[in-house]
Amino acid sequence: MVENKKYINKYNFAFIDESTKKEIRRKLLKAIAIPGYQVPYSSPEMPIARGWGTGGLHVTLAIIGKKDIFKIIDQGSDASVNACNLRDFVQAMTGVTTTFDTAAATLIQTRHRIVEEVLKENQIFVYQVPQPEPLRSVERYEFKTRQMHGEADYAKMWVSLYEQFISHGDIMLGAGYPVKINHRYMMAPSPIPRWDIPNLHQSHALHLFGAGREKRLYAVPPYTVVEPLEFDDVKFHPEDFKGQACFKTGYKKAFLDELYYNDGSKHFVINDSNFLDKLIEKQQPVQHQNKYINQLVD
Repeated sequence: MVENKKYINKYNFAFIDESTKKEIRRKLLKAIAIPGYQVPYSSPEMPIARGWGTGGLHVTLAIIGKKDIFKIIDQGSDASVNACNLRDFVQAMTGVTTTFDTAAATLIQTRHRIVEEVLKENQIFVYQVPQPEPLRSVERYEFKTRQMHGEADYAKMWVSLYEQFISHGDIMLGAGYPVKINHRYMMAPSPIPRWDIPNLHQSHALHLFGAGREKRLYAVPPYTVVEPLEFDDVKFHPEDFKGQACFKTGYKKAFLDELYYNDGSKHFVINDSNFLDKLIEKQQPVQHQNKYINQLVD
């Protein structure tokens, strides 16, 4: 008698059915072929609500393999609630090895940060994106933003940046600072801080962006030109920590969190938890290099 094995597993590998995973991978291929272009996709239902990382999770589950080593961070931390829950879910649905070590991971999912440690060619970096449309702040209608992207008509965004500078003396955009990809499309790099924007430029890794609520995918392939929007006389600049150093390591060339203690004292600490752990353990992780970091004094 032939045993019926169809329903032995209560769920498919990586939870999503194979047809939907194929659809997501086809859309990702298109996104990689046209860097910065937003590709619509099905955004299937997940056991978490949209807005809590479904887009990044769709991408991760569609491309993950049994031999992958998976890492996930939430605003730089391996130990936050969002990161822990999604890590447990992915591990339960796939059985893959998970890690906190950036260098050891082959697939990294993130919410709102790029790791400090330099990424390699064998790594894929997946972003959870709340709002994929960089023009939403200047144009409310979707059909008009699509037309503006098609015609590379970004005048409204330039005017908005100009008005901010005239009103405030600086461009008042922090997380999610708009960039131009491959000299063509304007892209929202998810709400990563300005500090991380230069690390997208000519990155060795493949960067994939998933917006589940808005049902959009886009990508930055390896070795792609990524340029933050700036004027000839008003240049882009990352966050300025005014010479502050991490109180645990004394390190200055990393994105810092500002902490307030019960006694009213203020301390700064490196945001990337794995990078911080390695410095505390006297390791020497290889950090991203760009002209902005290189200007900082140790």
